[in-house]
Amino acid sequence: MKIHEYQAKQLFREAQVPVPQGIVAKTPAEAAAAFQQLGGPIAVVKSQIHAGGRGKGTFKEHPQQRGVVLVRSAEEAQQNAARMLGSVLVTKQTGEEGKQVQTLLVEQGLDIARELYMGIVVDREFGGPVLMMSTEGGMEIEEVAAHSPEKILKEPVDIDYGLFPYQARNLAFKLGLEGAQIKNLELFLNKMCKFFLASDSSMVEVNPLVVTKSGDILALDGKVSFDDNALFRHEKLKALRDMSEENPFEVEAGDWGLSFVKLEGNIGCLVNGAGLAMSTMDLIKLHGGLPANFLDVGGGAKVDQVTKAFQIILSDKNVKAVLVNIFGGIMKCDTIVEALLGAYEKVGFNVPLVVRLEGTNVELAREMLAKSGRPIISATDLTDAAKKVVASLKA
Repeated sequence: MKIHEYQAKQLFREAQVPVPQGIVAKTPAEAAAAFQQLGGPIAVVKSQIHAGGRGKGTFKEHPQQRGVVLVRSAEEAQQNAARMLGSVLVTKQTGEEGKQVQTLLVEQGLDIARELYMGIVVDREFGGPVLMMSTEGGMEIEEVAAHSPEKILKEPVDIDYGLFPYQARNLAFKLGLEGAQIKNLELFLNKMCKFFLASDSSMVEVNPLVVTKSGDILALDGKVSFDDNALFRHEKLKALRDMSEENPFEVEAGDWGLSFVKLEGNIGCLVNGAGLAMSTMDLIKLHGGLPANFLDVGGGAKVDQVTKAFQIILSDKNVKAVLVNIFGGIMKCDTIVEALLGAYEKVGFNVPLVVRLEGTNVELAREMLAKSGRPIISATDLTDAAKKVVASLKA
């Protein structure tokens, strides 16, 4: 689960992680009042959406307007806010469709001496959380990794203790910090790593992490994602979820206990099991197709859940064919076929449908398909299924 920058910074404050003073604004008048309350002489008005690249992003309705702007008066804050609120911001991460801005964060201007990068993620290579830092603050970390990987410093984070003091000092020296900056970074990283562990975060990113001319270390930005599977332990965090920022298909699937992720292709996939879903998508791509989604109905889905899964897939206008790949263990093959035929009655299939079944009650399921009279394409194995669904798009 992702949250907005202003929400992340409130959590940082509660964890005693230093952040600039900031005020949330939902109207142009509130943005002007926020500037006055912060006391000037400069402030930053920042669009709040679940995407990076906001500073370079532009609005569909106002192409000259940036998603993050520096203002020097309450009037400027109000004018910029009027253009930003309710408009659609397009960044590298939103895609061409962009996202509508409904909230702004008005933040105090800082006397910045240096910009650094800091991120914490769960890393399989390290077998746990890893802290990353770089002198390339403000740059997209993917670009740094591609062109200057040696500039990314890494330290593993102990899941019981957090970050040890010597690790923080080691990073500070490599980043070229000195004097009070070293101690301030040590305190900052200690608090941030403890926040990461205590909140069951899957990712925390601060870009840029700034060093002021007085030597203070502050999080000028804040991106946080939480482990969905651990949210049952954090009722307070669940309340921060912004449904308007999420794909409605994914939200609806989650309400039905289904795992769904929308992708950019045109072949819908219904599979039981995450590993099988990944293999299915890989083989679709191998044979020249592009998956439109990842949809895992799980091992014990019921007929109504599977019917809903078909409805979600078919409601995507980009889907031009559907591949069903089921290995019946707990989930019986005949249950899938029953739901599939039910979906035919409720929403109708107007695209080619390829079905590959194997496992529990597979013979009964195949018999049900054969007697249905529906124009369903049967496949003998996964490779055969992938080839047939790709070929159906060219027919």
